[in-house]
Amino acid sequence: MTGGLNKISLYLLSGAGALGILMAAVPAAEAQYVTRAEFEEYKKKQPKVKWKGAPQISSYDGKFKFKVRGRLMGDFNSIDQDEPITGEKDINGVELRRARLGVEGTLYYDWKYKFEVDFAGDGDLGDGIKDAYIAYANWWSSIELSEIIVGNSKAANSLEELTSSRFITFMERAAFIDAFGLDRYIGAAVWLGDEHWSFQSGIYGATVEDQEDFFDDQSTFSVRGTVAPINNDTTVLHLGGSYRHRNAGTLRDSGASDLARYRARGADLHLADRFIATPRIGESDELFVLEGAFVWNRFSVQGEYASLDVDVPSTIANVSPEYKGWYISGSVFLTDDMRNYSAKTGEFKRQKVKNPVWGGSGGWGAWELAGRYDVLDLSDGAGLINTSTAKNAVTCTDCGEQETWLIGLNWWMTNHTALKFNITQSEISGPGANNGATINGFGMRAQIDW
Repeated sequence: MTGGLNKISLYLLSGAGALGILMAAVPAAEAQYVTRAEFEEYKKKQPKVKWKGAPQISSYDGKFKFKVRGRLMGDFNSIDQDEPITGEKDINGVELRRARLGVEGTLYYDWKYKFEVDFAGDGDLGDGIKDAYIAYANWWSSIELSEIIVGNSKAANSLEELTSSRFITFMERAAFIDAFGLDRYIGAAVWLGDEHWSFQSGIYGATVEDQEDFFDDQSTFSVRGTVAPINNDTTVLHLGGSYRHRNAGTLRDSGASDLARYRARGADLHLADRFIATPRIGESDELFVLEGAFVWNRFSVQGEYASLDVDVPSTIANVSPEYKGWYISGSVFLTDDMRNYSAKTGEFKRQKVKNPVWGGSGGWGAWELAGRYDVLDLSDGAGLINTSTAKNAVTCTDCGEQETWLIGLNWWMTNHTALKFNITQSEISGPGANNGATINGFGMRAQIDW
């Protein structure tokens, strides 16, 4: 036993000696230190994350940026459609008004991109493509905004149309915007703007929905200019005007022109039926829009006047109707908030809520009370259309005028969430079959975007 212990002790002693020799042979490592300046420089070169409703990731030098974007809008509509006159049943329903998802970003400082798809509705995926474009930016260095846009984007006409659906005052835009076909088109555009003005112009072909149906594409030209002689933290004065010329395309299957029609929904609610409408008569049209807005702290007034001159083929009728639409709206914030305006694009932007609602904040959000009077007149030339003896004559059975009153209450809970309530009434008049109808509606929307 004693001999065994002595052997173990000898082994341990030999191992310790060998380890000591090895340690002595290894040179002492020099301590490595990072200076504060080096650490700060390292931090500067890391990707940056900025919160804009969703994370926006950008390189340290701003050379690349990327963000996922989207919006959800759930609506409830209750509409009395005056069935004894219109023949249309009342509506009580819900819908997913918009369900968009997309991406946007920057490549190499000056190349921007945006792609967004709307999954709401019953169309296929192509029908849901919204903005889908690339843009070369910052080529005019002396002004704040300079972009050349190629792809699918909005033709610049109307303050209400260019203001995003996330930021409009009422649930739906004014009736003339839908009726006169203000839309996105595939083409090229130039956008310029600075602190007190904006300019947009573009040349386009077909819409995304129609692009596969045409032998010869539709063609659209638009131009818009705005000025904001007063634009500060408390007061905004906006004035603008725009022009659009549009030609119908030739259908691939039949070779005939895809004539435009003009129509609008009752009560300015999306689930309502259309009680004034023309047949397909527009071979080409010219649109003129005047716009104005004034904001003073909590108070704002906004209005637009639109005139549409329509060229009708002689094979339908010997007539050139002039359709008109206009609205005037006003709003007041019950809280200490105001509308957010961007002069460089000539539109209203995201509502900035001073006291947002979130757990423990104690904030009330921003409360906005609004009203609008909205008129659309599609009655001009109806008599000549109805009495035409041309070989392709049509009847204008629903041509008429619609006057709509709206009262709205908006609760902007945060910069990215809101509840909207609209009470509306439309009165239908004119030569159409729905003359004398009164359409009453109530709408409610819950929305979030990122």
